[in-house]
Amino acid sequence: MERKIGTVSRGVRCPIIRKGDDLAKIVTDSIIEAGESENIEFRDRDIVSVTESVVARAQGNYASVDDIAKDVERKFGKDSTIGVIFPITSRNRFSICLKGMARGVKKIVLMLSYPSDEVGNQLISLDLIDEKGVNPYSDVLSLEKYRELFGENKHQFTGVDYVAYYSSIIKEEGCEVEVIFANQAKAILDYTDKVLTCDIHTRARTKRILKANGARVVYGLDDILTESIDGSGYNTKYGLLGSNKSTEDTIKLFPNECKDLVLNIQKQLLDRTGKHFEVMVYGDGAFKDPQGKIWELADPVVSPAYTDGLIGTPNELKLKYLADNDFKDLNGEALKEAISNRIKTKDNNLVGNMASEGTTPRQLTDLIGSLCDLTSGSGDKGTPIVWIQGYFDNYTN
Repeated sequence: MERKIGTVSRGVRCPIIRKGDDLAKIVTDSIIEAGESENIEFRDRDIVSVTESVVARAQGNYASVDDIAKDVERKFGKDSTIGVIFPITSRNRFSICLKGMARGVKKIVLMLSYPSDEVGNQLISLDLIDEKGVNPYSDVLSLEKYRELFGENKHQFTGVDYVAYYSSIIKEEGCEVEVIFANQAKAILDYTDKVLTCDIHTRARTKRILKANGARVVYGLDDILTESIDGSGYNTKYGLLGSNKSTEDTIKLFPNECKDLVLNIQKQLLDRTGKHFEVMVYGDGAFKDPQGKIWELADPVVSPAYTDGLIGTPNELKLKYLADNDFKDLNGEALKEAISNRIKTKDNNLVGNMASEGTTPRQLTDLIGSLCDLTSGSGDKGTPIVWIQGYFDNYTN
């Protein structure tokens, strides 16, 4: 009988993960138990994904406010005035990092992008910008001017006025604070030549612009905690990028090197099922919320580690294009057979082929990671493992 089900994504429950747990064994056991409990057949090229949160928890990859402060002080100097520019407005992502920065220096000039941050968290609306005649591409606003024009602006979802909130965090650490609003990185150089840039996906360009315009000391979030401070966690590649609030005084860092983990899980699953699984670690999905205008990807990458079978992009034909163009005069079984034959004989690289127009030319790990993030959620589902079947199927399977 012809198989009628295509791609299936399942959230898989597992025990609460603690530091030092054998995560590869826990993931493998959880997949085996899920398959047996639901009578699911294991298949070659099934995908198992593990959220970065439990990977970092198993690694014990945590750091404190004091750890951040020591590294910031070491890089900038305790008596320095530094520019902290382009942070995202997020209690979960940035508040504890900011607390550590404030503890490590004398004064912070906080430069916020407007009307929204890099991932779409809005301070003010574009309509209000237009109404007030402000040019966000060139105008630098002081806090006083910002309040005069826009007043108090609370986030539509959290109810937080992030301008006041971030200012209070800095002041509570005994650090002086000045707040400005600008979208050109070089604007901060009118206030200080020591800069900590906090953007995520545009950080390389921002650093280049700052250095080209005379900044004396430039670091990014990816340069803070790239090595252990007094036994703290760290991330050699991404530093503070991808970190989350753990407690009021600690953060969980993005998982450190975890290629060995995905290879270990892949091997254990092969040994126990006889099937070749693909395995990846995933964080934020790479999708945008059309209602809140927020781009989900606050991590530096969707996937920090994956097996080799997940390298590349999809190579797909657009079925409706074939049906409406190449085979517009066919119906029924003749149409099905014609499309199936075209799929079976398609080129290995369809770039530039009109029949692939409208397919998704993104990295497999970005697509699969987004599917996993939506499947597992970020709350109390209790499914930090996602098991995907049929992802590499097509109409002919």
